[in-house]
Amino acid sequence: MLITRASEYAILSLILLSKTQSPQGTESLSKELSISKSFLAKILQALAKNDILVSFKGVNGGFQLAKTPSKISMLDIMSCVEGKAPAVFDCASSLDDCPSDKANICSIWPFLHKLQGKIDSFLAELTLADILGEE
Repeated sequence: MLITRASEYAILSLILLSKTQSPQGTESLSKELSISKSFLAKILQALAKNDILVSFKGVNGGFQLAKTPSKISMLDIMSCVEGKAPAVFDCASSLDDCPSDKANICSIWPFLHKLQGKIDSFLAELTLADILGEE
């Protein structure tokens, strides 16, 4: 699941928004990215609800970054648009939450859990500024 279309579109939108000083509307962003306006609107609203974007109403309204790119992590973006932290595997975050009745004999869960932790740390450290090539 790691990078879904919603995460991809969120990142692409944030890249475009980082390159402008004025708010950009959903319509212009959806045209530039060649994606559904309604799908993009949901993504942008989720980003605004989670203080990654600021939304402005009115004729000159739209969306603008709420923070500098160096303060926006990939983990924050992906968690926001997915509604939960991105997971590489459909494995539970703890053995107690495992949907299988075989959790007590699962030999790969410790490995998957450790790998997920490393990926989470990487995504938390990777920022929009890194994607943009800024320092």
